[in-house]
Amino acid sequence: MNSPKRSDEPIWWALFSAGGVCFAVFLPGLILTLGLLWPLGLLNPHWLTYSALTELSRSTYSIPALLLTGAVVCLPLLHAAHRIHHGLHDLKFGFSQAGKLLCYGLAVLLSLLALVLVVAV
Repeated sequence: MNSPKRSDEPIWWALFSAGGVCFAVFLPGLILTLGLLWPLGLLNPHWLTYSALTELSRSTYSIPALLLTGAVVCLPLLHAAHRIHHGLHDLKFGFSQAGKLLCYGLAVLLSLLALVLVVAV
């Protein structure tokens, strides 16, 4: 009796779903904060200066900064990579393993770069 072939698709679908949820939850908040409240002068301008954000990421509270970066940058990157990978599949491009490696690998590399930049800043 043959055992079923294991697939890594559930992992990618879970990351796709998490990235979609983060897009839906955090992006409107960022648009509201950075696109409306800050330009209208309804926020303290010191909160969003480079020095204040750098201080926040270097403080003992850098875990929330990493989590926010993961929620706003990393998971949506994986969401987009999954869409691109399946879009290429739907367009009948035959390089499924190479396409998977390229899409998800680039998303993971960009995610790691974002996290490193948050810690290094």
